[in-house]
Amino acid sequence: MQGQVSPRVLAMSGKTHHPIVQESGDLSDEIAGTVFEISAQELAAADEYEVADYKRVSVTLKSGITAWVYARA
Repeated sequence: MQGQVSPRVLAMSGKTHHPIVQESGDLSDEIAGTVFEISAQELAAADEYEVADYKRVSVTLKSGITAWVYARA
């Protein structure tokens, strides 16, 4: 199901679309968002939830904070 979100995931999220962040190579590109501080258990649950189209990567944000982001696998 490359590029398609499974019906199970859509039902769990309650959303019709799941955009995927993809590195562009252009350092001026940015995505607005919110950083959440979560526990290791919550991070493991997020990893369990995500489908194979996503991978978790560490990024340095414009603010200088390092955070996990789910991006196109």
